Formats: sequence, structure tokens, C-alpha cells
Amino acid sequence: MVNMLEELELRDLGPIDSATITPAPSMTAITGETGAGKSIIMGALKIGMGDKLPKDIVREAGKEGFCQLLFLVDDESVLEQIRQLGVEPTEDGEILITRRIVNSRTINTINDMAVTAARLREVSALLIDMHTQHQQQTLLKKNEHMKLLDKFGRAAIEPLKREVAQRHADYTELVDQMDKLSMDEAERSRRAEFLKYQIAEIESANVKAGEDEDIEHQYNKMVNSRDIVAAASEVYSVTGYENQSSAGNEIGRVLVNLKGIKELDDEIDGLYSQLENIDALLNDFNVELSNYMQSMNFDDSEFREVESRLDVINDIKGKYGSTVDEVNRYLEESKAEYEKLSEYDEYIAELSGKINKAKKLMIDAADKLSAERKKQAKLMCKEIKTALSDLSFMQVDFDMVFDRLSECTANGIDDCYFVISTNVGEKLRPLYDVASGGELSRIMLAVKSCMAAEDNIGTLVFDEIDVGISGRAAQAVAEKMALISRKHQVISITHLPQIAAMADSHYLIEKSADEGKTVTKIVRLSEAESITEIARLLGGASITDAVMSNALEMKQMAEKTKKY
Repeated sequence: MVNMLEELELRDLGPIDSATITPAPSMTAITGETGAGKSIIMGALKIGMGDKLPKDIVREAGKEGFCQLLFLVDDESVLEQIRQLGVEPTEDGEILITRRIVNSRTINTINDMAVTAARLREVSALLIDMHTQHQQQTLLKKNEHMKLLDKFGRAAIEPLKREVAQRHADYTELVDQMDKLSMDEAERSRRAEFLKYQIAEIESANVKAGEDEDIEHQYNKMVNSRDIVAAASEVYSVTGYENQSSAGNEIGRVLVNLKGIKELDDEIDGLYSQLENIDALLNDFNVELSNYMQSMNFDDSEFREVESRLDVINDIKGKYGSTVDEVNRYLEESKAEYEKLSEYDEYIAELSGKINKAKKLMIDAADKLSAERKKQAKLMCKEIKTALSDLSFMQVDFDMVFDRLSECTANGIDDCYFVISTNVGEKLRPLYDVASGGELSRIMLAVKSCMAAEDNIGTLVFDEIDVGISGRAAQAVAEKMALISRKHQVISITHLPQIAAMADSHYLIEKSADEGKTVTKIVRLSEAESITEIARLLGGASITDAVMSNALEMKQMAEKTKKY
């Protein structure tokens, strides 16, 4: 088995206190009386795979609901897809999915790394495929049929789908451009004049990159120049040479004192040199400070000029963009549009040519996609027809009808759906007209068996796919599941003894009362216990010796069947 579910562990979920299921690598059956709680297994799997939590899933307040799925994966392509989703498998290829439900909050982890429920669903979708009674109703939805086809022929179809989607996007963009430019002559003239005015206004402002910041800085400096000069003057007074007590004068005085004694001691000579450097630095500082204060002398005309320029810049930014870059970008776009409107007829003709070319490329790509879909549909329908024959459809015919859409979409130009005939001489009719639940179940199983061969999903779960099936059809379904289980892990929640007999591992779900509350238990059955359960499925409440003998014979026949 390439990919498989190693273990499912549940705690405090609904009626289950604690349960662990270790499915067989091939086929596992889960049975139980009606109302025993078989559906809780599907519910738990869905929870583990990231589905929305049912209300009150944790039955007892204060307890932690727990669901854990351990997968073993050795298919490198699947492992790589998981890595691309930001999840790193273990060296042994283990993927451990855990969901803890505490006070209606959910903690999701994959290999001990916290993930969102969405990421949980993405990863689990690569590992397990779940089929429920509800899901088979998708066969009755026409739009689902092409999805199944595209999945079946994914390797050949997907590149062509991407090509069509890109061609459709290119075509749509050009059509949108045409729609935006579609206007009468009067409207076009008004628009052109308006653009002309805007272009002239922006160009006359001639705002350079970074000029707004420079002008604003200059303006702020002018507005605050009085306060700036007052503070600088105080600094100059303290550090300069104008006052007897200023730092410059005081340092000059003590330098004279040190100079008189520096020859007496080398250490004093060093100190004199340091203080001399300080005096030089202070002198340079005061020169720069004096120059700065002189530069802060602005006349009214300078101020008005800066203020006026700032108003112009802010006005332009207010109309055409919050930054100079945005204004210039708007200018270029306006020029381009004005040019188109000025040469409207020529531009429309050119655009029409581009649209026609893009449409042809799109249709050509869609036709190639359609041809490949038809090719893959023949292969798929042939396989499904064979599978249906295996499932006791004696004279079945199965095909796919292709209609052509009136308009090409991003998904191509096909409108296709399955058709089937289950009786000799009966015309093929749309699959969504099939009413029999039993037939629908077998058809879905046939589809699943074909799809399973085309993907790398290791685990297939069937929830009572056998509803409405009995007799020879039930045996055929069991044999088909056993055949699928040779290459995929199959888990079947079932009420059919034929499927239970075919399983390599058999679990029983039973309900009991424990300390005044209903508890659901899940136990793995021994071979002898499995035969007893098969007998119950055969005979109901009354298990006679004859029923037990039939159960044993069914199990023995199943073992023989699986050897072929």
C-alpha cells in the first residue's frame, strides 16, 4: 500500500468516550445495528479532515474532544504536494493530523505544527477520499460530470484547461477595454477635453520627484524660523565669545594658564593639547551656528514664494494622487487615454483586430481541450462500463454526450454529461434521470473504482454505499470493493454481510448504557466474532445454526474470491 490510514483515535466525541481503529492496509468493514452510531465514524473522519464541527460535539462540559488521524505515505509525488502546502512529513513519511476541541475552540495541528482548518482540508484531500450517500447524489448534477471527467484525464486535460483559462482572460481583458471606450462622439469629445485640461494642469505644475517633501521642509523651517533663531542665539551666547562667562572665553582663559605650566610636566602638556582641540571644535561649532542663524533670515517675498509653491503642489496632489509618483502615473495614464480618444477610429480598429485574434486563439484552445476531453471520455466510459458489468449490470451501455456552449468560458466550450442504458433495447438517457438508489450506488462505485486508478489517494471510505442493494448485486459490490482494495486502502461502513465477509479487518460499533449514560464502543472482531456478526447481518435478531453455517460459508467463499 502506497498511502494509507494507519490509525484513527477518538476521545470524548459525541457518544464515544475512547476508541481506536487501526484499519487493514487492504479492506476494513465497520458494522453495527441501526442506531448504534456508525455515522459517528464518518463524522469523526470529517472532523479530522477539517470539516466544521457539529454543535455540542463534545458531550461533557470541561472535557477535551480529541480526533487524531495517522497516515503513512511513501509516494514521493504525494509527499511533495504536502510539502508545497507547508507541511513537512517525518522521515518515515508519517502525517499526524490532530484536532482538539476545547470550550468550542479548535486546535489543529499536522505533525505538531499549528495549521488552519482550511490547510487541514487541503492536506487531507491528498490522503483520503470519502464517499457518502449524499455524495452519490452529485451524479444527478449535470455540472459535476465534467469535473469527474477532468479529474480522470487530469494529466492530459489540465495543461489544456490552463491554456484556455489564460486565452479567455486575455480575450475578456480586451473586450473590457472596448466596452470602456464605447461612447458616442459627443461624449468622447467631452472626455478628451477634460483629459486635455487635466494634463495641462499637471504639466504646468511641473512637480518634480521629492519636491513636495523639500518644499514642505522649507516651509516648516520658515514658519518656525523665529523660534529656531531664538533657541540658536541662546546656544551661541553660552558657547561663543561674546560674553565674558561664555564657554569660548572661559576655555581661552584656562588655556593661557595651562600654557604657562605645560613645560613643567609632560602630563600637563597632554592635557593642554586635549583642551586646545576642544577649543578648536567649539570655535568651528560656533562658526557653523552663526552661519546657520544668518541663513534663517527670510524676507516676505521668499516666504510667499515657498508658500505659493506648496499650495500648488498640495492642490495637484489633492486632485490627482496622494504622492508625486501617483500624480505622475495619473498623468501618463491620462496621456495614453487622450491619445486613444484623439485617434479613436484607428485605435478601435486596432483593438477590434486584437479582439478577433484573441477570440480565435481562445476558440482554438477550447477546441483542443474539447477534443482531448472527448478522447478521455471514451477511455473513462469504457472503464466505467466494464466496472458496471462487474457490478451486475448485465446489458449496460454507458457514454458521455458533448454539447457546445454558445459562448466560450474559462473552462472551455463543452457542456457534457453522462448517459446510461441499463436494459437491452433501452435508449441511452441522462444519468441524472436515473431514479433507483441501488443503481446509483453501484454506478458511483464504478466511477470511484475508475477514478481511484487515476489518482494517488490511498484511502477510500464508503459510508453505506450499498443502500438499496441485495442479492447478486450485493455480492458484486463486495467483490468490486475487494478488487479496489488490492491497490487502495478501503474502509466501508456497511450493513451488507457480503462486504463484511470480504473485509480483512472487521470492527463492530455497539451502543450500551454505562453509569446512566449511553456509550458507543468500537471493537475489533476476531475471525470467530466476525462470523457471528455476519450471521447477525444475515439473519437479524434470530441467529440459528443454519444462519451461522451460511455466515461461515460466506466468509470462506470471500477468502477464495480474494485470491483471484
